[in-house]
Amino acid sequence: MNRGKVYSVSSVNQYIKNMFSNEYALSVVFVKGEISNCKYHSSGHIYFTIKDEGSQLACVMFRGDRGGLGFTMENGQEVVAGGSINVYERDGKYQLYAKKIVLAGDGILAERYEQLKKKLGLAGYFDENRKLPVPRYVRRVGIVTAQTGAAVQDMIHIARRRNPYVQLILYPAKVQGEGAAETIAAGIRVLDNADVDVIIVGRGGGSMEDLWAFNEETVADAVFACRTPVISAVGHETDFTITDFVADLRAPTPSAAAELAIYDVRQALELLYDYKDRLARSILRQVETSAERLGFLEDKLQGRHPEQQIREQRQRITNLEDRLTVLITQLCRERKHEFALLAGRLDSVSPLKKLQSGYAYVSDEEENMIDSAHGLKNGDRICVTFADGTVSAEVREITLSENGGK
Repeated sequence: MNRGKVYSVSSVNQYIKNMFSNEYALSVVFVKGEISNCKYHSSGHIYFTIKDEGSQLACVMFRGDRGGLGFTMENGQEVVAGGSINVYERDGKYQLYAKKIVLAGDGILAERYEQLKKKLGLAGYFDENRKLPVPRYVRRVGIVTAQTGAAVQDMIHIARRRNPYVQLILYPAKVQGEGAAETIAAGIRVLDNADVDVIIVGRGGGSMEDLWAFNEETVADAVFACRTPVISAVGHETDFTITDFVADLRAPTPSAAAELAIYDVRQALELLYDYKDRLARSILRQVETSAERLGFLEDKLQGRHPEQQIREQRQRITNLEDRLTVLITQLCRERKHEFALLAGRLDSVSPLKKLQSGYAYVSDEEENMIDSAHGLKNGDRICVTFADGTVSAEVREITLSENGGK
């Protein structure tokens, strides 16, 4: 701005606002302090002041940014507010435009949480390929939690309801405060050597500070090194701890962990009964199939029995005899018919029939037929056969026809 020139208030405030806007260091700022003058406006905005022993800073969180606020702000709370600092031109005041606000203790813990999560993630603690499957049917379940409290009572109740035959082994651990992480890690190591099938590590819900023992690297190392499958059951469904990520399986609550670890014996019995029925039906089908096959083989064997073979051969011979009789009868009938035809033909050329018509048969004394007068001479003896008899005669005269000579 030029010296000597007179500016309007708006121009000055606008200039200062531009200075704030162009200052990168003020674009993302986290401020820690005590809340005072907190007011929830009807518009949905929250107006408050953050102060410490020597100063104070006006702040506002607009309605659109309240989705990330996980608690109700009250005067006297120590918080960490993150956002940008800029000038409100109308009043000529600079203030913090908050985008995220957390309680001061949780804010520090959240930073440690993210740092450890990143470190362990890079070290492979969260890799799925190293996680162990939880056995479906367990006999002994190890539990690392406080000896008193709703969490352990809920797990005991669910275990008794689902399967009273499963043995629960409790390692009473301190789950909150100083030394809690060490006792939890020790419990995991003890139960890992106690021949249990699965280990449940957890506690009921609480604030981030209450659950912090399950975000310690000591506990993460114990879970990572454990040879027994570990189910993490820390807090409520929306709470996530480092232990949840390292464990082989995460349950949203301790009660859910007991449900996941302990199979329902009633379902197992129902499954066994179902298998029994299926096996019985399968055996019955096999018996029925075998009986049908046995009957078939018996029929087949009966068909090959010698007596049956003899009966069949006898029947076959009888059938052949009947067929032969039919064929002979038919053949005789055919031959008789042929004989009748031949007899008729023979009868038509029979000499006797000629003789009956007035002809005679001439032969010599040796019964040789004489069919020509040329070979006869006077005095030869001949026989003349008629239809009704034979006459002996002597040749007295021979007369030859004109074409035969004399």
